[in-house]
Amino acid sequence: MNYLELIRKKRDGAELCENEIKFLVDGVASGNIPDYQLSAFLMAAYFKGMTPHETALLTDSMANSGDTLDLSMFGSLSADKHSTGGVGDKTTLIIAPTVAALGGKVAKMSGRALGHTGGTVDKLESIPGYKCELSPANFLEQVEKIGIAVIGQSASFAPADKSMYALRDVTATVNCAPLIASSIMSKKLAAGSHNIVLDVKVGSGAFLRTTEEAYELARMMTDIGRRCNRNVRAVLTDMDKPLGNAVGNVLEVKEAIDVLRGRGPDDLREVAVTLAGLLTAMIRGISDDEGISLARETLASGASYEKFKEWIGTQGGDTRYITAPELFGEASVTYEVKAESSGYVSAMDTEAIGLASTALGAGRVDKASKIDPLAGITLIKKTGDEVLRGETIALLHTSSPELAENGARIFNNAVSITSSVPEKRSLIFDIV
Repeated sequence: MNYLELIRKKRDGAELCENEIKFLVDGVASGNIPDYQLSAFLMAAYFKGMTPHETALLTDSMANSGDTLDLSMFGSLSADKHSTGGVGDKTTLIIAPTVAALGGKVAKMSGRALGHTGGTVDKLESIPGYKCELSPANFLEQVEKIGIAVIGQSASFAPADKSMYALRDVTATVNCAPLIASSIMSKKLAAGSHNIVLDVKVGSGAFLRTTEEAYELARMMTDIGRRCNRNVRAVLTDMDKPLGNAVGNVLEVKEAIDVLRGRGPDDLREVAVTLAGLLTAMIRGISDDEGISLARETLASGASYEKFKEWIGTQGGDTRYITAPELFGEASVTYEVKAESSGYVSAMDTEAIGLASTALGAGRVDKASKIDPLAGITLIKKTGDEVLRGETIALLHTSSPELAENGARIFNNAVSITSSVPEKRSLIFDIV
């Protein structure tokens, strides 16, 4: 067996067997396969596709290419959630304590912000004292004790995926559904949870712009879960406008706390409750409707908020900032973006809004970029809202007037105001 043989076989549209895929992934993890040959294989997979069986084998091999987490001690109670990336997506801060309050064991590894999408780890690190790094033993001990721990992603998990993604990024093969599904699910499988809910974003702020693309990816990932003996559900949710009204780390933490306290925006609450409810249904073996109802009741009762405080405190965070969010403070510069005409907000380029937030200091353009936790955007108006000329539609939070002006230029180009009321778009498209 050699790499040229595998490239030729995939180029001709044939299905690779388990040993062939394992040989390929071992070569990626060890560095034995040259970049030019791996690039050729990726391009062949891009054009010829991969069967569901191949995709599951590739995912499983990548998941086992490095360290894995054994959560078998929690039986069917282990739970995880993944989002394909969006703007204003702080649902983990609501979902995780809600599921833990309902008896789940939420053992989660999360990523950082890059480009226009926010990262859960950055949000959590904006809470003074919060530790995003725990030893495996301490991580499991905390999950056992309080039902929840969320840490940063470990580079030792699915290292073959990291190497493969780096080449996909520079060979124009990122947008290949089987490779996307394998990349996402390999890290979820390595993290060990039995129950996984996937938030598949659709719209201008997501890398999947159409529901057709989102359905394809959702079905692939749930199929991988079944083939790898995991309980996986996917929810297609709207990202044609930011989720909630806050974009930026401290701003989003505050908004999540608002929802946990029974306030906050309805769209954020609805998505969080749906995802938490599905995880609850999987853990308890009940219907989706029953799980969603339990999640809604738990959030409304304050139990999710109490679990959130316990989680943050146990993981080193200063809970005074949870009970009194005003302690976070405010950015030194607040810039009002005003409507240039009267009418209705007819569309929002959500990716551009994310980039505006990054320009203000809330995100990073590369891994070395430093984040300003207080920077970001507060949306006063969103798609469908009526506005008057001169009315404030957003507040930009940053550290200098120059950054504010730069962010405002990007933001203004992201919002369309017309005389007609836009057609209302569903918040949750489907559950797969």
